[in-house]
Amino acid sequence: MCTAIRDDIVSGTFPPGSRLIEDLLARRYGVSRVPVREALRTLASEGFVVTRRHAGACVAEPTRAEAADLLEVRALLEPLGAARAAQRRGEAHLKVLRGLVRIGRERARAGRSGELCQLAEWFDETLAQACGSPSLTALLTQVRRKIAWVYVAEPPARPVETWEAHGALVDAVVRRDAERARELAAARAGRFPGEFRLWRPVAPAGPPGDSPRKRAVNTMSARS
Repeated sequence: MCTAIRDDIVSGTFPPGSRLIEDLLARRYGVSRVPVREALRTLASEGFVVTRRHAGACVAEPTRAEAADLLEVRALLEPLGAARAAQRRGEAHLKVLRGLVRIGRERARAGRSGELCQLAEWFDETLAQACGSPSLTALLTQVRRKIAWVYVAEPPARPVETWEAHGALVDAVVRRDAERARELAAARAGRFPGEFRLWRPVAPAGPPGDSPRKRAVNTMSARS
């Protein structure tokens, strides 16, 4: 239930500011109100949903500053995740990472850049799982979901070089070279601002004391 609502928020089916009415959500997903209510609480803890007076649960409205913070948080977490992956990865993780790098290199050399963003997402997901820390994996996953909510990933300007860098990172993980993995992940994170652009409206950061909660909201329409 939580995944279904989150996916609809990230995809824009429920735009920022729209109301999330339990009855309509229960009807949409074919469940009772209880799992809907629990899912909304979880999504509120993740920052996708806020509760407003006289409106109830609504899709959060991230500000431009909050959107920028997401890239900075990811840039801080991913080098740590890469270092942990080098220390704790399993053979299954290595097999998937090597396979993704091989496919990514092939697609990049063939000029099939449209397929590279999805491959990069799978690469990041696998690397996060390889870190061996459920808490760190959950943090990385949550940050990536929120980035996908407000940004669109741009195809790399130099796709061949990008996937060679992915390959070098995997090589460091294979060798259990945590410091080299951390270094390569940090270098990659330094390119994040140029790899993403805002793709849905975000609220400007207001003066101290201003809150998105004061803004008007839309009403979610029921969809089957």
